Order: sequence, then structure tokens, then C-alpha cells
Amino acid sequence: MDLTQFLLAWRTIPLRDREVVDALVHPDHSQASPALQHALARWPGSYYWSDEPDGRHLVLTRPLARRREAWALHLTLFVATLVTTTLAGAVFSGAVPYDPNPFDLFTGAYPFPPHVAQAWAAGLEFSLPLVTILLAHELGHYVTARSYDLDVSPPYFIPVPLVPSFIGTMGAFIRLRTVLSDRRQLLDVGVAGPIVGFIVAVPVLAFGLALSHPLPGHGEQGGLLLAIGSDTAGLGDSLVTLALRHLIFGSVPAVRVHVLGFAGWIGMFVTMLNLLPIAQLDGGHILYAALPRWHQRVALAFWVLVIVLGRFWPGWYVWGFLVLALSRGRLAHPPVLDVHRPLPPGRRGVAWVALLLFVVTFTPVPFRI
Repeated sequence: MDLTQFLLAWRTIPLRDREVVDALVHPDHSQASPALQHALARWPGSYYWSDEPDGRHLVLTRPLARRREAWALHLTLFVATLVTTTLAGAVFSGAVPYDPNPFDLFTGAYPFPPHVAQAWAAGLEFSLPLVTILLAHELGHYVTARSYDLDVSPPYFIPVPLVPSFIGTMGAFIRLRTVLSDRRQLLDVGVAGPIVGFIVAVPVLAFGLALSHPLPGHGEQGGLLLAIGSDTAGLGDSLVTLALRHLIFGSVPAVRVHVLGFAGWIGMFVTMLNLLPIAQLDGGHILYAALPRWHQRVALAFWVLVIVLGRFWPGWYVWGFLVLALSRGRLAHPPVLDVHRPLPPGRRGVAWVALLLFVVTFTPVPFRI
């Protein structure tokens, strides 16, 4: 497809998965003339406009051959995660006793009740909404990346036994197997997951709290309480959970959370963790896209904050060092192809929305046992 008649200058950047063309549009066609629109309709890929100091640019992407995905692996991990989270849900609902030995599940020594089908059905009240939230989050990333013709993997789910993760999963992730063209792409891909996941998690949390039971008090514990076998864990409040709890129950000192409500709470927790502006978490992508020069300093400050918060909940230590390990000891963000291309004004509003989501989902002390 030849667009040269509409352009003043252009450069083509060949990448393994695609070709990126940065084109300065002729002033006669900078407002998307009918002739240019007709030509772009036949472009074999994606494109968008960029207003820059020297004029209007078109950023065009021509995808090359796509790699074959290991769909059997993705499906196996998804099904395994559904099984482990359903088992966790059955424990939370009281249908299956809690066994802290993870090997009992494989040796046949796990204390399953006689009516296994009923127990698994009870567990689905937790696993289905939780997996749906995780899937929505990752599909937000995946669909946005594919809309830019980026080489991205389908979601990898991470199933784990009830020890060390008592919810049956460590979440899910996708792999971006290419460099992004500019900060607009980085922001869009980074923010899509938390926004979509949050939108799905809010009604799950609201309906789950509506099914929960108010308590006059539970010893010294108050707020959101989750039964785990014979033990009770306290769930920390974010602004979202606090608002919904008071909207539904008023000033009741304690609420025993239904498993559906716990799935929604986990959805908020996952959103908050991913929006931490550190390294290559979603929040790190968004911060680098909005303020690339400030990224490393802000990331370091938040990593220190996470370690300090570990004094009140040890899980913060685990998360802080896990992020550091996955980023190979670097809190800095890898560059995009053109870091100097300006971020569209509307995208800065999206970055503020992401900051608001982080504020309303932030839970300083997530668990109290």
C-alpha cells in the first residue's frame, strides 16, 4: 500500500513482529483528507495520529507473520487454576476441611467430604468470579495490545496449592514479546487491565457483601472477617470496600464475608498490587508513559514504602522482593522506541484515572490473622 503521495517524510523501523512507519503527513492531508482516508482504509494493519511540533504524524504498523501459540498449555493452566481456586472456595464455604499439607491432594489423603459434588459446587461460588476477574484483567491487556498489532501471548494462569497461597492461585500474566512503539501504546496496554478488572470486580464485591452477614462484634476484631476452617482472618479495608460496607451495613462493627464477596475483595487487592508504580507492574508502565523522567525515583520511593509496610503485613516483603527478582534487580523501566513522541492530552486524563483507582483500592494492611 503506497502512501508516499500524502507524506512529506517517513522512516520505517523493522522489528521481528512488525514494521513501524513514522510518517510526517503533508499539510494538505493533515486533517485526514478523503483521499488519505480512502488509502488508510486499505492499510494492512493499525494506525493512529500524533500531533507533534513539526506537524501531524501517522504512526502505522504493518504486522508480520504471527507465531503459533501454545494453546494447550494456556488451557491446561486455566483449568488447573479453576480446580485449585474451587478447592479454596470449598474450604472458605466450610464444605471441605482445611488441610495445610499441600501433598495430601496428590497422595489421596486430603479429607474430602462424602458429597464431593456439593462441595465443589460451593467452591465455584468463589472460583468462577475470581477467575473471571483475573481473566478480564488480562484480556484488557491482551486485546489492547493486539489492537496495536503487538506480539503478545494469551494469559498464563498460575495455579498453586492452598499452601503457600490459600486462594489457590498466584494470579495470571501475559507476555509482551516485543518493544512498544511509544508511550501512548505503553499507557493504553498498561491501564486497560486494571480498569477492566476493576469494572468486573466492583459488582462482584457489592453482591458478595450483600450476601455477607453482619456481626455484633468478633472479640477484638472488626471490619471484614473471613472464616478459614476454625480460624478467622481480618481483611483490610480500601476506600472502595469501606464505602460499600457502610452503604450496605451502616455502622455494624464486623461483617462475616461471603465467599463471593471475598472474590471481589481479591479483585480489588489484585488491582491495587498491579497499580503500584514500580518496575514493570501496570502502575510502572503507566508512570513511565506519563512521567518517564520521574519513573525511577518514584519507583524507588514506592518500593521502600512496600518494605516499610512489611512491618505491618509480612506479605509486603514477599511482594517487594518478588517484584525486584522479576525485574532482575532493576526498578527502572525499559525504553520504548520513541520516548519523545508526545502523549496525547486525553491520555493524561487516563493516567489520572489510574492514579485514582490506585488510591481507592489501596489497602495498607491487607490481612490480619
